[in-house]
Amino acid sequence: MADFPFDIVGFDLDGTLIDTSADLVGATNHALELAGRPLLDRAAVMTMVGRGARHMLEQALEASGGYDEALMARIYPALLDWYRDHVSDHSRPFPGMIEALDALAARGVVLGIVTNKFEYLAVKLIAELGLDRRFATIIGGDTMGKGNAKPSALPLREMIRRCGGGRAAFVGDSIFDTLAARNAGVPSIAVSFGFLSQPVAELGADAVIDSYAELVPALERLGVVELPA
Repeated sequence: MADFPFDIVGFDLDGTLIDTSADLVGATNHALELAGRPLLDRAAVMTMVGRGARHMLEQALEASGGYDEALMARIYPALLDWYRDHVSDHSRPFPGMIEALDALAARGVVLGIVTNKFEYLAVKLIAELGLDRRFATIIGGDTMGKGNAKPSALPLREMIRRCGGGRAAFVGDSIFDTLAARNAGVPSIAVSFGFLSQPVAELGADAVIDSYAELVPALERLGVVELPA
């Protein structure tokens, strides 16, 4: 299997590797309840995921009665504390994800995570799910410093460096993932089962998969395609 076309495969976390929807909704609604705001359903909250916890709560306040800076300052720490304590209560790998990671590992591929979730929360979630030994690195939205989360190329480039270098691909579920991959000069795969805020065809990915059973074949196809610069 040494002829597999990619040395490194990186993954987004929320909505790509792990279905974290129930715990993200729980954290958001905990904060809204403290604010005396109406609670939001899963469909609403999932459109707010992808740019980190602060952006998620900002959008939730807008949707539930309007953004207020003083209110945000009061309830944002409470959201983070609640989520830290409940980060893996209901979060689970998407179907077929473990098998896909096994298949990549059998081909000698090094695996990494680049997420816009805070690094400490991403590390805690992956460890509590027993997946930490599968990944060479976990890079969060704060790892590279303020303003350098996805869609910046910097976290993907750092992932590639930490994983030992080589040809890489990136798998995600949002425009921030596909743009980060493009900015870093690596091909991207979008998962249609993720937390989509727009149709998957609009993400501009180099390939789309509907299940993890399709990941390795999609990577093999991308490996023989000369992607535009």
